[in-house]
Amino acid sequence: MSEPVRLIKKYPNRRLYDTKTSAYITLGDVKDLVLKFEVFKVVDAKTGDDLTRSILLQIILEEETGGVPLFSSELLSGFVRFYGSTMQGMLGKYLENNMKTFVDFQQKLQDQSRTMGGPNGGDNAHMQADFWNQFLNFQQPAMQSMMTTYMDQSKKMFQSMQDQLQSQTRNMFITGLLNPADKEEK
Repeated sequence: MSEPVRLIKKYPNRRLYDTKTSAYITLGDVKDLVLKFEVFKVVDAKTGDDLTRSILLQIILEEETGGVPLFSSELLSGFVRFYGSTMQGMLGKYLENNMKTFVDFQQKLQDQSRTMGGPNGGDNAHMQADFWNQFLNFQQPAMQSMMTTYMDQSKKMFQSMQDQLQSQTRNMFITGLLNPADKEEK
């Protein structure tokens, strides 16, 4: 039987209250829950609105502003450009799938390190770097392939729409030339 979702309430004073421990917690504590793979949900104490995504974004913002950022300005600009575009949903799903693949791959590397070199992984840092390079080298062509397919489909769809418009315009023009009397009667 799985554990119920851990409920965290956010109060108007911006404080977070963990209903499991009956104590106020910080964003750092919520980050620890994420790192421990605990299932939780953050809700507005007054309205009951789900604020989980908002809290996770706050944690990401804090991580990005302190220490070494994960996202470059160029990448973040690219994300901003996707909002409102027809590709927004596709990009989100693509990133989610790639993140899952990345995490699964990382877990397999860690498991392999433990079995090959004991709990400390032995001298496997070089081998892990090689695996990551292979993984990342695979990802770039996969992304290019997906984008090429999308562009080809978009081009075909655009061409089809253009052909339909030309055909409709031609039919209207020909109909108007063949039936000039219809216009004079109106």
